[in-house]
Amino acid sequence: MIWALPALALLVAVVAAPAAAEHEVFYRYTVLGYVKDAAGKPRPGETVELIRDKTGLSYLGATDDAGLFLIVARLGDESAGESLTLRLGASRQRLVARFEAANHTDERGTRVDVEGGRFVERAASFRSTLARLLAAPRP
Repeated sequence: MIWALPALALLVAVVAAPAAAEHEVFYRYTVLGYVKDAAGKPRPGETVELIRDKTGLSYLGATDDAGLFLIVARLGDESAGESLTLRLGASRQRLVARFEAANHTDERGTRVDVEGGRFVERAASFRSTLARLLAAPRP
């Protein structure tokens, strides 16, 4: 019974230790963009799917009135360089999760617009688009 007190103390220490939260930036990869028809008009109500090719796990999003979609996938540091597939209807586009695994400060993700059924990745616009969305007033 003398071993029970140290074992109990160890159990309390392990359970009370902070766990890595999955909402932290280093567990999150965001794909966002706009879906528009060939004339440049937004396509609201479209389902967009992001698939992790390695696991087959998929994340769903839908476009709003402006044609905007935003999908947040759970990708950790070990997922840098992982293949992803973005799907809209029967159309698919292969993506690669590009980010610096050691950077736990900046948001990770990419912007992919769909223009008349054609996928256009605009990775350089990701951070500015996300910042604009986060700064917009909420209804």
